[in-house]
Amino acid sequence: MWNKRYAEPGFLFGTDPARFLVDQQAYFKAGDTALSIADGEGRNSVFLAEKGLNVTAQDSSDVAIDKARGLAAVRGARVDYQLADLRTWDWEEGAFDLVAAIFIQFADQAFRDQIFAGLKKTLKPGGILLLHGYTPKQVEYGTGGPPSADNMYTTELLQEAFGDMEILRLEAYDREVDEGRGHSGLSALIDLVARKI
Repeated sequence: MWNKRYAEPGFLFGTDPARFLVDQQAYFKAGDTALSIADGEGRNSVFLAEKGLNVTAQDSSDVAIDKARGLAAVRGARVDYQLADLRTWDWEEGAFDLVAAIFIQFADQAFRDQIFAGLKKTLKPGGILLLHGYTPKQVEYGTGGPPSADNMYTTELLQEAFGDMEILRLEAYDREVDEGRGHSGLSALIDLVARKI
């Protein structure tokens, strides 16, 4: 499915990073290790690399990774792209200073729980998690993301899932989004920024 979506001409979600990621630059430290999961066509991993982080990016679509590598080459960014399914991804323990998980709402509850556990496991103590997605209200807007409210996040869900971390920001809000043809229009968003204790 993802290869088919990414095979269309151009970049499905554009080449600019998610605004959420841009807004979190205070947590970026040049030389730190960063992981971007379900990175797609590279807009977020390339931005992190441009900011001086040592970036690993994972995606399950070889078409997306080819586009990401092309974008990185054009921008002069160095990213270690890994073709892998998150269901079998090796969440190396304590490997990263920062993990970005942006619009990864393709998982059912059991798979989502597995991903959330992996995000925490792979962060170093003191590491920062940047998680960004949609709330259930997004289904009404229809401006991006899956059509099922079950895939969306609530503040309660994220508080429960990441309550063992120091939550620095947890907020749901509406905002206009213009991130390629895949994310465009008024959107119901939610942000989590948390530090591993």
